[in-house]
Amino acid sequence: MTAVLNNSIVQRLLRVPPAYYVFTILLITLWVYRPAMLNPNVLGVFVRQNAPLGVLVLGQLIVMRVKSIDLSGGGIILLVNYFISSGLFPDASLAFFAAIALGTGTAIGLFNGLMIGKRHASAVIVTLAVSIMLVGLVQFLSSGKPPGDVPSFLNDMYDTKLGVVPTPVIFWAFLTLIVAGLLSFTVFGRFVDSVGESAEAAHFSGVPVERTVVLAHTIAGFIAGLAALVQTASIAVGSVRVGLDLPILSVAATILGGVVFGRGEGGVWGPFFGVLSFTFLFVVMTAFGVSDPGKLIAQGAIILLAAIFYGVRLARSR
Repeated sequence: MTAVLNNSIVQRLLRVPPAYYVFTILLITLWVYRPAMLNPNVLGVFVRQNAPLGVLVLGQLIVMRVKSIDLSGGGIILLVNYFISSGLFPDASLAFFAAIALGTGTAIGLFNGLMIGKRHASAVIVTLAVSIMLVGLVQFLSSGKPPGDVPSFLNDMYDTKLGVVPTPVIFWAFLTLIVAGLLSFTVFGRFVDSVGESAEAAHFSGVPVERTVVLAHTIAGFIAGLAALVQTASIAVGSVRVGLDLPILSVAATILGGVVFGRGEGGVWGPFFGVLSFTFLFVVMTAFGVSDPGKLIAQGAIILLAAIFYGVRLARSR
């Protein structure tokens, strides 16, 4: 076994995030058995549905790169959805709703960052507690009933395309490019790398570790606000449950893409293909008539295989 793990070809293969393998396998499966599903218009519909997850993953990968985690995204999405669909601001413009969403997300992200970065509280406990409180707040404000309809201009914008590519997918890809540039070409990106490798060593090297963690969570909150806008536009109605499953899916897609929780390593495009892998998995399962429970089992199996993959890679590195 050791000889196999030390083989140079195996070492190169283990360095590739599992998302690329999963995406390739699913793509080949569709091409062989259901080529009609590869129609750009059909794929566009499925990929568009996962655009909110793709956006949220960008914030998740930033905090996981500094050895933290954010489970509050679902609560942020739910609260923003309530603000937009409740009728509190009947004549509000797109700019106003965008300001509400981004301000809400940024404020909650800053709170998370201060608690985690400055007070050194558990990231899992803090962000999960914040999410639970936000869900409770929305339940209280809405009396447990769906608030109302989303302004039509949001859904109209969500339905637009550039050629055959839906606008939300273009927005997700553009935002991914921005985050990739942020982590690759800025001082903040270098600080993230240092904290991810070793917070203690980064501190003694003069890196502002606490500030970096706070800023990472603040950015994640801002991005969650963007995801909330996309998610709200996609469903076009108010809801008291929307987005609650996205935080755990964002963690799964991020891990599948090569960003390992507690290791502080990984890039941006791996998680991007992690989201696409979940999209293509849904397409494949739908094409073969698999029920929703079967889809959940398949998702869990892929995440488990990714965990085994990283266990093997860790054993090799030792």
